[in-house]
Amino acid sequence: MQLSHDPKPMRASRIQLAQMMMPEHANTHGNVHGGWIMKLVDEAGALASTRHAAHRTVTVAIDQMVFRHPIHIGDLVLFNAEVTYAGRTSMEVEVDVIAENPISGEQIHTNAAYLVYVAIDDDGKPTQIPPLMAETPEEQARMDAAVERQQRRLAQKTDPK
Repeated sequence: MQLSHDPKPMRASRIQLAQMMMPEHANTHGNVHGGWIMKLVDEAGALASTRHAAHRTVTVAIDQMVFRHPIHIGDLVLFNAEVTYAGRTSMEVEVDVIAENPISGEQIHTNAAYLVYVAIDDDGKPTQIPPLMAETPEEQARMDAAVERQQRRLAQKTDPK
């Protein structure tokens, strides 16, 4: 099957997951476990990367994740994911995490993460993906910042330390 490698806009990869936080997701203080949030961040990122690549994808890296605010039992958590960089076979996905009080509607941005995925073919080998296209100056700025992050990742990968 031959897939088009025409550029795709960032919005074509956009995905939102939403999940109500329940007691089984939290510790005895009512705060949701960071590992549970990390799992859902990876799921949202994988869906966005798969949507962009039109192939299965695998997680290869996650940049630091800082939890700025706790998430509590009863919060509705929104995971907004979108591809911000596309190379030949790899892509970066930005995932923003927002906790919402479903009664008041009050929202707080709790954290963000950048994850890197590689598209794979049916044999599990890296496969080419479409280029990414910015449609606004804000998207171009996000893509430029993503290129810088990718260059830093590659430099760390080749650093013998």
